[in-house]
Amino acid sequence: MRTQVGIIGAGPAGLLLSRLLTLQGIDNVVLENRSREYVEARIRAGILEQHTVDTLTEVGLGDRLHREGLEHHGIYLQHPGTRHKLDFPELCGRTVWVYGQTEVTKDLIKAQLDGGPPLLFEVSDVIPEDVDSDSPRIRFTDADGNPQVLECDAVAGTDGFHGPSRAVVQQGPTGRTWERTYPYAWLGILADAAPATDELIYAWHPEGFALYSMRSPKVSRLYLQVDPSEKIEDWSDDRIWDNLATRFALDGWELTTGTVTEKSILPMRSFVSAPMRRGRLFLAGDAGHIVPPTGAKGLNLAVADVTLLAQALVRLLQEKQNDLVDSYSDRALARVWRCTHFSWFMTSMLHRSGDDFDAEMQLSQLRRVCSSEAAARELAENYTGLPIE
Repeated sequence: MRTQVGIIGAGPAGLLLSRLLTLQGIDNVVLENRSREYVEARIRAGILEQHTVDTLTEVGLGDRLHREGLEHHGIYLQHPGTRHKLDFPELCGRTVWVYGQTEVTKDLIKAQLDGGPPLLFEVSDVIPEDVDSDSPRIRFTDADGNPQVLECDAVAGTDGFHGPSRAVVQQGPTGRTWERTYPYAWLGILADAAPATDELIYAWHPEGFALYSMRSPKVSRLYLQVDPSEKIEDWSDDRIWDNLATRFALDGWELTTGTVTEKSILPMRSFVSAPMRRGRLFLAGDAGHIVPPTGAKGLNLAVADVTLLAQALVRLLQEKQNDLVDSYSDRALARVWRCTHFSWFMTSMLHRSGDDFDAEMQLSQLRRVCSSEAAARELAENYTGLPIE
């Protein structure tokens, strides 16, 4: 098999990269080790930055997003007795959209299978080879058990933290990683309950953080801060709703409850792998970095990565110029670290550590953001997404 760009991983990063390259006339093949059903069912992020919405719209994938997605003009920051709205258009002229990553993935797969480049599910034994040369290849076993070799001009590793691509890059002479594990986790639920709020609520509470989000006018997505050692089977639906009601409590407002359809516990950490390139192998998305979900940056960082990477690969393969691929890692990592810092900032400001000194510091920061236009604008600009340089 022969193509210009071999893409390992059919999450949003790999599929969007494929779409961007295809529209520029670059041949590519996408390899995915899971089934289509599994990929389309993964529950992930739900907040899309302005640039993500603009990018999906520009590549012809905005119809359902604009029809079924929920545009949001701000967020609420809450601590006991106070709920304050940050108005994003007023502060920075941008908005965000609530549209689940599962829906983004379904839209991308549908477009890919509707006359797009090859998308091979349920492959295994994927190994990028000769990435330091101008003719890398990907060895893999197809869904029927047949060994295959995909010859490429470049390889994109969009295969997540546990995929093979990051390890190959890290084996290079300058490979380095940074990691921070946070001492708390999120218990998340999906519920058939109409949202009781027009915007997301980020709530600080002495018993722990809570987040009120949504997926549609009839489905809510809610989170509770819990200890990472907690077991999901110890959290009955009633216990979850009682804790949510306590942490969101506000005079004159009531939590809407309903049937819980999904619940899980998500550990939280930050991880950055550098560089994001080795020879003709380029990392994008979770293969290169992971952020805690508090800043709503994971999916949006992946979109930013592949936007930069697509431009670089088009310039390399069509114009035979190396400047953008040579600078790709540094340009991508500059945004990664900015978003990593913002995610840390939101996480540190809102999650109860158990230390009363920390609690007063957090409340002071929350009051500052809610009372200072400059502080509010800084949060709004980062939350809605900084421009892609």
